[in-house]
Amino acid sequence: MQPVSFHAKLRFCPYAGLVMCSRTKKIRAGWRVLLMVGFGLGTAGAWSQQVSAGAAQVPGPIVITLDEAIHRAQGNEPAFAASAGESKAAGLDRSIARASLLPNAVYHNQYLYTQPNGERNQAGQVGSQPSPRFIANNAIREYASQGIVNETVGLAQVAEVKRADAAAAFAEAQFEVARRGLVEAVVNLYYSLLAADQKVIVAKRATAEADAFADLTKKREAVREAAHADVIKAQLEQQQRQRDMVDANVAAEKARLELAVLLFPDPRTPYTLQTPQSLPEVPTRAEIEAAATKNNPDLRSALAALKQSDAEVLAARAAYLPDLAVNFTYGIDAPQFAVNGPDGVRNLGYSASATLDIPVWDWLSTQHKVKQSEIRRDATRVALSATQKRLIANLDEAYSEAVAAHDQLASLDQSVQTAAESLRLTRMRYTGGEATVLEVVDAQNALTLAENARADGTVRYQAALANLQTLTGRL
Repeated sequence: MQPVSFHAKLRFCPYAGLVMCSRTKKIRAGWRVLLMVGFGLGTAGAWSQQVSAGAAQVPGPIVITLDEAIHRAQGNEPAFAASAGESKAAGLDRSIARASLLPNAVYHNQYLYTQPNGERNQAGQVGSQPSPRFIANNAIREYASQGIVNETVGLAQVAEVKRADAAAAFAEAQFEVARRGLVEAVVNLYYSLLAADQKVIVAKRATAEADAFADLTKKREAVREAAHADVIKAQLEQQQRQRDMVDANVAAEKARLELAVLLFPDPRTPYTLQTPQSLPEVPTRAEIEAAATKNNPDLRSALAALKQSDAEVLAARAAYLPDLAVNFTYGIDAPQFAVNGPDGVRNLGYSASATLDIPVWDWLSTQHKVKQSEIRRDATRVALSATQKRLIANLDEAYSEAVAAHDQLASLDQSVQTAAESLRLTRMRYTGGEATVLEVVDAQNALTLAENARADGTVRYQAALANLQTLTGRL
C-alpha cells in the first residue's frame, strides 16, 4: 500500500488556518469515530473498574480467632463488666481508707449575727460592746474566716485500712474468677460452634449418601434385582437424613447466635471461626499442680475473705480503745472582718485542741459486735478449708478428664475410618447382591454416629483443656 502524503493535500486559509481537503476529511471522520469508540471503551473500562472496586470493598464475614473471641467477649459480657467495675471501686476504697489516716484541712468562712438585748458589756476586745441576746455568742456580729486541720488517730482507722486492703484483694480475686469463667464459657461456645458446623457437613454428606443409595435401590428395582421393600427402606433413611440436616443447620445457627451475643453489638453479624490447625497436648501433672497452687483465684479469694474477716474483728475490738482527735484552727474569729481590730488589736490568731474520749459503758454493744465478727471469721475459715479441698478435687477431675478426652481422639478418628470403610464394602456387597438394605442403612448410621462422636470428642477435649488452663491461670 502506498503511503499517503498529507503535505500536498493541505491548503492554507487565512481564517481557519490549515484545513484538510476532501480526502483528508474522510480520514478525520474516521479518527473521530475511533476517538469516540476509544473514549467509550475507556469510560466503560473505568466504570467496570469502579464497579469491581466497589464490589471488592464489600466486607465479607469476619474471621474470629479464639483469642479475639475472648477479647471481644470481655467487652460485651455484663457480669464481667460488673466484676471489673467492682474491682476498680474496691481499689478506690483502699485509697479512701488510707486517706482517713491523714489529717484533713478545710477553709471555714462564717458570718454570725445575733440580736442585741439593749445592754452593753465589757466582753469586747477594746472597751465595751453591745450585748448579744444569746449567751452562747460572743458579739452581735461575728466573722469567722479560718483554716482548720483535723486529725483522728485510733485503732479503728488502722483496722479500716486493713479491711479495705483485704476487700480490694478479694475483689481482684473475684474479678479473676469472673475472667476465667468467661474464658471457659467462650471456649465452650467457640468449639461447640465448630462442632456444630462440622455436624452440618456430616449431615450433608449423610444426606447425599442417602440420596445416592435411594437412587441405587430404584435402579436395582427397575432391573428386578431388588425388592420394592429396599426402595421404601432407602426412602425412609433418605427422609430421616433430610430432617437431620435441617436440625443440624438449626443447631449450628443457634450456636452461632449464642456466641455472637458475646462478640458483637448485633448478634446477626456474619462471621466465621478460625479452625485450629492442631490440638495442643495435655501439660504434665507437675506443671499443673505448680501453676494451680500459685495462680488459683478461688484460693486467693478465700484467703482475702479471711483477711477481711480478721480486719473486721480488729475494727470491732477497736471500740474498746479511745480515739485521739486533734484540731488546729488558724484565722479570724472577731467582730470585724479584718486582720486588725480597733486600736490595732490583732484579730488574726490560732487555737488548738486535743480530745481523748475513753469508752466506759455501751450496754455490751461492743462485745456483741466483736462476737459477731468472730462468728463470721470462723465461717470464713471453714469456707477457706472447703475451697482448698475443692481445688484439689477440681484439679484431679479436670486433669483426668483432659487426659481421657485426649486419649480418645485417636480412637474416634480410627472409628470414623473404620465406619467409612465398612460403608464402602457393604455398599459394594449390596450392589453385587450379597448384602441386604438393612446392612447398608446400619453402615450409613454407624458412619454418621462416628463422625458426630468425633466432633463431640473434640469439643470435650477442648473444654476439658480450657477448664484445666483456667484452674492454672494459663488461659
